[in-house]
Amino acid sequence: MTVIPSHMWFAITEPELGVFVIEEPFHDERVKSCLIVGEARAILLDTGMGVADIREVVDRLTDLPILVVNSHAHWDHIGDNHRFEEIWIHEAESDALQSGVGNAVLRRWFQPVHLTGPLPDGVSADTINIPPSTPTGTVRDGQVIDTGARLLEVWHCPGHSPGGIVLVDHASGALFSTDVAYAGALYVYGAADLPVYQRSLHRLAALAPDLKAVYPSHGESPISPRMLPRMAE
Repeated sequence: MTVIPSHMWFAITEPELGVFVIEEPFHDERVKSCLIVGEARAILLDTGMGVADIREVVDRLTDLPILVVNSHAHWDHIGDNHRFEEIWIHEAESDALQSGVGNAVLRRWFQPVHLTGPLPDGVSADTINIPPSTPTGTVRDGQVIDTGARLLEVWHCPGHSPGGIVLVDHASGALFSTDVAYAGALYVYGAADLPVYQRSLHRLAALAPDLKAVYPSHGESPISPRMLPRMAE
């Protein structure tokens, strides 16, 4: 694992060629954004908490044009959206980006109980906020995003959030499972969404035999595809 700027907040791994997992290891959420580098462009799946400059990190890893694809609009995945020009998200959550997230919501998440290391210089729990961002496009179930080297299929997998998505690279056997499936406690958006979430997990479980690696947004990454049927059960 390599720790690089901005401000040593991020830890970077490259578990397979052209896939960079950008982790924020000093927060107990251990949020991960994924940079998927193709030949024509790179996809940044989520932009993290907004604590430090993820654009600086991405620009060190590739000089290709960057398309941000938000897996959903929860605050810990959209923090640095404002640093990018092109942002796509499922239409069910596109309005949420334009509101930003204020300090009244965020300050409790950056108290010492949630931190395992220092915040970068100039960043404080009392002032942190996420500026609004405006999506430039929306994604839908079955849409294919071409990086020039990888074809990434969008699967709409609601339950954790109304517009939650994952990306599937069928050719390489990689699933970017975002917050839909990770090795930890899974959270449903609301009680009525529990069967919705279950359907999403069963859909991913059916894909497991064809997968080689699963890249979630929290916890360990990658994880074994064999965990997906257990999650569905």
